[in-house]
Amino acid sequence: MKPKIHPAYNTITVICSCGNSWETRSTLSRDLHVEVCSLCHPFYTGKQKIVDTAGRVEKFRQKYARKTPGKPAAA
Repeated sequence: MKPKIHPAYNTITVICSCGNSWETRSTLSRDLHVEVCSLCHPFYTGKQKIVDTAGRVEKFRQKYARKTPGKPAAA
């Protein structure tokens, strides 16, 4: 690596809107404020809901459901 061309890699504090904070390293050189973190995001907290718009998920399941084999065709 060439000397004196790389930015400084400092320790910063990341602060979420829910109040959670942690330290990490970055070239930003100032504190970082975020809106969502892993403690308050619905995906990680288990509060995520699957939105089924106009029954599309159910239509997909019905269309591609495995069909049981019927009577064999007469020869």
